Amino acid sequence: MNKLTPKKLTQKKQTFIQGTMILLAAGIINRILGFIPRIALPRIIGAEGVGIYQLGYPFFLVLATLITGGIPLAVAKLVSEAETGKKPQNSAYVLRVSLLLTVGLGIVFMALSIWLAPWVTQKILTDSRVYYTFISMSPMLVIVAVSSVYRGYFQGKQNMIPSAASSIIETLARIVCTLWFAYLLLPKGIAFAAAGAMLGVTAGEFFGLLALLWQFRKDQQLASTPADITYRRRSANRGLFSRLMNITVPVTAGKLVGSFSYLFESIVTAQSLAIAGIATSVATAQYGALQGMIIPLVLLPSALSASLAVSLIPSLSEASTRKDQHTIHKRLNQTFRLALVTGAPFTVIMYVLAEPLCQLLYNNIEISGMLRMLAPFALFLYVQAPLQATLQALDRPGRALFNTLAGASVKLFLIYYLSSQPQYGIYGAIIAITINSIIVTFLHSFSISRLLAYRFKLFDMLKLVCAMLIMAAVTTYTFRYLHFVHISWIQFFAALFVGVVAFLITVFSVKLVSPRDLRRVPVIGKWFRALDDPRNPAA
Repeated sequence: MNKLTPKKLTQKKQTFIQGTMILLAAGIINRILGFIPRIALPRIIGAEGVGIYQLGYPFFLVLATLITGGIPLAVAKLVSEAETGKKPQNSAYVLRVSLLLTVGLGIVFMALSIWLAPWVTQKILTDSRVYYTFISMSPMLVIVAVSSVYRGYFQGKQNMIPSAASSIIETLARIVCTLWFAYLLLPKGIAFAAAGAMLGVTAGEFFGLLALLWQFRKDQQLASTPADITYRRRSANRGLFSRLMNITVPVTAGKLVGSFSYLFESIVTAQSLAIAGIATSVATAQYGALQGMIIPLVLLPSALSASLAVSLIPSLSEASTRKDQHTIHKRLNQTFRLALVTGAPFTVIMYVLAEPLCQLLYNNIEISGMLRMLAPFALFLYVQAPLQATLQALDRPGRALFNTLAGASVKLFLIYYLSSQPQYGIYGAIIAITINSIIVTFLHSFSISRLLAYRFKLFDMLKLVCAMLIMAAVTTYTFRYLHFVHISWIQFFAALFVGVVAFLITVFSVKLVSPRDLRRVPVIGKWFRALDDPRNPAA
């Protein structure tokens, strides 16, 4: 057998910033590509069809959470520790046990969802047309179960490229299949068209899984050496299963709170709108507009926060193992600054330019009021994922669970209380979602502050608010000044460009972002290295 050199055997391990930027690039590409079906699907099946599609989705999230839940986090954390301790046999054991667990659960819940679909769609949901969508999403449970394990495995090795590549492939396949299947089934009725869209999502997940399996097989072939076979023959630490469950169960419980909250939110919103006297078809269309059009737009910048959350887990776990408090604080500072600075311009744009934005994307200006109401509080959502990931990485999933449960309880109560009143309607749900995001973010922040004796930089937040106000003023003035331009998209993008330039000038002027920060960014960082003192340590 030919021996491979140690260099070929070594998997490339990215730094925290590199890993985050790889996932961020994939996240941005996915969010941009993901808006193709978000924009095109309502034009094919309408807001009511999107509502049917969205009503079934919360049930899928609950089942997927029960199956995978904390598995990706647990796998990433344990694999990271195994790689740090040079115990690859432990990594293989964690991967094997996790696959057996998730595949078994996936098959069971897929069968249950198909069996119970008639009862769920007729008795729990307010629109029986969701039945076909419900059936279409059931096979996705097994696919997501397997994908989640492999994603956690690669993330634990701090190799974010496979996850990023598979997510892009999944998004591309989903775009084509979702629109194609919805269009093909539209002549059979709106319920079948919505089911076709869900089948497209399932197909996308399948192609993403194939990409992960291909990368894993490629890595295994590179590692097939006598030395690696010796590693495989060593027995793994059997206490790993207990650790796997100790991490998985509370994290799954925490995620279940969010998933059940989303499920109950869809049920309570529909029931409350019915109590308010709103017809079923109108309520379905309003819910579809909120969950299928407005919420995805608000969450567009969360591509960065999601990337930061994924990269934080192995990075903080490794630092915590070494009891390196300085690195933990430094990573938190980098994370929150990145999440806030990148999310702030989107918040301003969605508030100031809500009407032209909804007109350009969805050809529907009536829903702009929902966007304008949610936009000012979007920053709380952007920092929430990294905050929760921090608590989980530092073995405090129970605290994250409590915080999420408290916010979800308040949200569901407010949805029922407000949305059942005709003067609020669907806007009652928006108020509840906003208050929930504020409560959970503050509770997570308080928990981290107490756990790590960490102090959030309030002066930086004040600088950010000033930059946002300046951008809002400049964007508003530019948009109104260009009122004579009769091509709306030119007016919109001109105002957006000028506003973003004003924001960037401000954040560099007040040193929220510096050339040294840009020096750490992969690819473009080399352009800024000459501007910084080479004696300064890199991140």
